[in-house]
Amino acid sequence: MAQTTLVVLAAGIGSRFGGLKQVEPVGPNNELIIDYSIYDALKAGFDKVVFVINENIQELFRERIGRKIEKKVDTAYIFQKTNDFPADFTVSAGRQKPWGTAHAVFSCRKVVDSPFVSLNSDDYYGVSAFQKLGDFLKNTAYYGGQQQYAMIGYVLENTLTENGSVARGICSVNPEGYLQEIHERTRIEKFGEAGRYTENGQNWLPIPKGSIVSMNIWGLTPRIFGELESGFHQFLRQNQGQLDKAEYYLPEAIGTLVAGGKAQVKVLPTSDRWYGVTYQQDKFQVKKAIAELIRAGVYPENLWAD
Repeated sequence: MAQTTLVVLAAGIGSRFGGLKQVEPVGPNNELIIDYSIYDALKAGFDKVVFVINENIQELFRERIGRKIEKKVDTAYIFQKTNDFPADFTVSAGRQKPWGTAHAVFSCRKVVDSPFVSLNSDDYYGVSAFQKLGDFLKNTAYYGGQQQYAMIGYVLENTLTENGSVARGICSVNPEGYLQEIHERTRIEKFGEAGRYTENGQNWLPIPKGSIVSMNIWGLTPRIFGELESGFHQFLRQNQGQLDKAEYYLPEAIGTLVAGGKAQVKVLPTSDRWYGVTYQQDKFQVKKAIAELIRAGVYPENLWAD
């Protein structure tokens, strides 16, 4: 059985660490959302955790999150740096914002040498996501012709909040269960039993009930690092005039590989609900959901008790 790694994208947690929604406790013993994802991954057999973080918060991050994880599993830290780009490009020294999720994954290229799952640090994905992706990665050929990846496909209605709009990748899936296209919609709201989105803030278009969406949790192999490097070159060339703010997103990078016939992405459906603190009002619902999962025996009350 191949080793599997969990890559946690947390570089968006900045210097105001103490007050960010990503590190708001949601469990009865101050557990964070990411604690539950890591717990689920370890139960599914993952062997290593890699945190992609901002270098400026290394010590604080280890104190708040990392040290308890280090006691349970092989743990590494990677810094997503704004100066990690090809030497033939010039970028304004004033850029402070990370380059985006595709670049965050690319930052792991020197420490990840096994099939891996990449996910956001501030989303609750559900137990089955890690079981399904772990099984896929351990039973999929590591080498071969077309690259074989996977993503968890959530039902749109299970990923919406009552408190405002969210961004989701709306997916087209073929009859064999493979991703055909993914379109990032940055403003989706709950509308009746389904959702709707807008591109301009005025005209709203419906999204059919039962639509499959990506929550940025992917099953990948190290072969993607070379593709992300090539894609980053192209991204930099295409965004020469806005390199102070443009971001290189993982769903778009993978969508390009699919469109170019370089990769297949198996969509692994789940009926689990997503939870996250997109808005401060969401925190109560997340804490309630975690409490219900604890009562159901899914999680112990003290997640990391020795």
